[in-house]
Amino acid sequence: MAARTRQEEQFIHLVRLAWDLHKRGLSAAVDLPSREEPILLVPRTSGPLKVMAMSRKGTWFFTWGRGEGQRVRALSGDAADRIWDLAQ
Repeated sequence: MAARTRQEEQFIHLVRLAWDLHKRGLSAAVDLPSREEPILLVPRTSGPLKVMAMSRKGTWFFTWGRGEGQRVRALSGDAADRIWDLAQ
């Protein structure tokens, strides 16, 4: 089996997050634009929250902006809770 591409890894992390949000009663959809990075769209009244999965030095993060407080480790136990709070 071939090694996964970066975009495949991103997709896997985003789908796992979408499922964790689904279990909390929140809708989410993975968007796979043809020439861009995959993103998770989480509906909210002020407009969709766009969450990306990024890797830095071998560690995966979810990010929804550029600031230090706008990311969480993808494998952190509270990642879905942080995103859920933002979507409220």
